[in-house]
Amino acid sequence: MNNTPETTNAQSEQGIESQQSAAEQLEKIRNNVENSAELSPRDTEAIAERARVEALETAVGVEVKGKVVEKAKNKTSDTSRRGSINKKQRNDSYKKTMKHVQKELSTPSRYFSKVIHNPIVEKVSDTLGNTIARPDAILAGAIVAFVATLSVYIVAKTIGYSLSGSETIIAFAVGWTIGIIYDYLRLMITGKKS
Repeated sequence: MNNTPETTNAQSEQGIESQQSAAEQLEKIRNNVENSAELSPRDTEAIAERARVEALETAVGVEVKGKVVEKAKNKTSDTSRRGSINKKQRNDSYKKTMKHVQKELSTPSRYFSKVIHNPIVEKVSDTLGNTIARPDAILAGAIVAFVATLSVYIVAKTIGYSLSGSETIIAFAVGWTIGIIYDYLRLMITGKKS
């Protein structure tokens, strides 16, 4: 491809002309929409954006906000391509986001974040959260431990017995078991997680 001054000038003139035509089309659409009381502001913006995109697609080498947009008529860009996101893209996006967020943290917070977002630590945490440390089970365990320990303490104080210290732990284990059974029965009946 030869970039002679004549072709460069022709391309820049074509870009300027297409910018002007895009601006004219946008102005016409805005005037038509303003005259029409049927369309909402959201529809107006959508129509204007569509017209701008169409004008840019027809132009090659158009300068938009200081950047040169080179787009062929029949090629689609990666940003406009639609489809499902695969696991690699999701992981790459996650890593990029984590690096960006960790840059914003203070040094101790950054190191703590790196430790807890380590893949091994995350897998262990997710596994425990889905099996042993279920919220309903822990809540049930805490409620049963409180009620049972308070009851046993009141009865023991009234009768004159002393407590051994394991009452709270045993009551929590009983309550946790009740909570796990409730959680799994609800999961089997409804088929939905909480």
